[in-house]
Amino acid sequence: MGDPKGFMTVGRIEAGYRPKEERIFDYGEVEQTLNEKDRKLQASRCMDCGIPFCHWGCPVGSKIPEWQDAVYRGNKAEAYYILHSTNSFPEITGRICPAPCEKSCVLAIHDEAVTIRENECATVEQAFDAGIVVANPPLTRTGKKVAVIGSGPAGLSAADLLNRAGHSVTVFEKNDAIGGLLRYGIPDFKLNKRIIDRRLALFVDEGIDFKTNANVGVDISKEQLLKDFDAVVLAIGAEQPRNLEVEGRDLKGVYYAMDFLTQQNKVVAGQEIKANERILAEGKNVLVIGGGDTGSDCVGTSIRQKASSVTQIEILPKPSEKRDNNNPWPYWPNTLRTSSSHLEGCNRRWSLNTKRFIGENGVLKQAEIVQVEWTKDDAGRWKMTEVEGTTEIVDVDLALLSMGFTQPVHNGLLDSLGVEYDPRGNVKVDEQKQTSVDKVFAAGDIERGASLVVHAIQAGKVVAENVDAFLRK
Repeated sequence: MGDPKGFMTVGRIEAGYRPKEERIFDYGEVEQTLNEKDRKLQASRCMDCGIPFCHWGCPVGSKIPEWQDAVYRGNKAEAYYILHSTNSFPEITGRICPAPCEKSCVLAIHDEAVTIRENECATVEQAFDAGIVVANPPLTRTGKKVAVIGSGPAGLSAADLLNRAGHSVTVFEKNDAIGGLLRYGIPDFKLNKRIIDRRLALFVDEGIDFKTNANVGVDISKEQLLKDFDAVVLAIGAEQPRNLEVEGRDLKGVYYAMDFLTQQNKVVAGQEIKANERILAEGKNVLVIGGGDTGSDCVGTSIRQKASSVTQIEILPKPSEKRDNNNPWPYWPNTLRTSSSHLEGCNRRWSLNTKRFIGENGVLKQAEIVQVEWTKDDAGRWKMTEVEGTTEIVDVDLALLSMGFTQPVHNGLLDSLGVEYDPRGNVKVDEQKQTSVDKVFAAGDIERGASLVVHAIQAGKVVAENVDAFLRK
């Protein structure tokens, strides 16, 4: 610990966001950064606790006190190497992770957690600027070949570690670019895609082979896949969106959130979308249904597309500002979260259910919503009931369904492989993350359900360790 009294003498400071009046007109990253002196001061606040709950709260087990100390001492290389030892791409989690580490920081008891996430991002950027981050291909190869299907965070994490172990890794991606939802699901104002490309260039130099526009199960048969590779890792995520099966769902103007976000990311990348296929919020009253991160991304994107108004509704009650007594530190706080997109101009409402969509000539014009309340039945299960007399008709030109994902897409690859599913529709795996099909493993949202990027990275680490053990038998 560089400064034993740092947490007592230095207050928590966040870099904050670029001015709203500036950022809503572009897709540049909204977060600012502190200067190096202030970064070191923030790192000095880490107490190097006897029991580092931040390490416990981090899904990838980041050794936070150790690299914070290196940041404070100005040792950029040491700080980066410690960070990278548990995370294949900390520059990405340093931008988009909700930072469960900070929520479990001992200083969070007094709402003064160490700025771990921002320090993480700054540490990696300084390492890149200093030329510390270079390709490090394995010295020897095992002769074993592994196919990784899907190039999201779980797939890339697994591919990186399996390649470092000396196996020859090929990553197959059905889309036209590598990155999965990192590339096409997260807006550029949160994650500039050059950050992904920079890390991918290192992976290529280290020997990973990437195949885009490769729809395994369609373009490549199960037989060919299992013949050509000694092991297969399925990491295609949980891409089946939760639908809203109400009257008017088929009206023009009602879309899944991910279709909307993917289109805009492709446009930012320079691709052209046919005019009759373009989903645009410009001049429209936008209703975002779902209060999570994807919904927030829809809010920010709609604002940048110059929507007339943006309303985000959530079926659950409004979270409290502070932790409830039944939600103590160091567990994840079920409290109200306000994103940079919300601050840009959004009407947020809670405890609302969408009853139907109303249109004219096949085009969305309005939505009927109603207030709901949640109570527990005698068995302790939550029950939703509508509040009588609270029905509203609101003007809506564009409705974006952002209610999460239910399971991986079964049709195609998974059904052709013949993998077994669990009761939730996810791919069933054992403790080694092996599926019911010999030498086929699965990692990430495909086997645990939709979750955080940092959970997917950890799943990729776990499956890589088990595949490596499997190949060395």
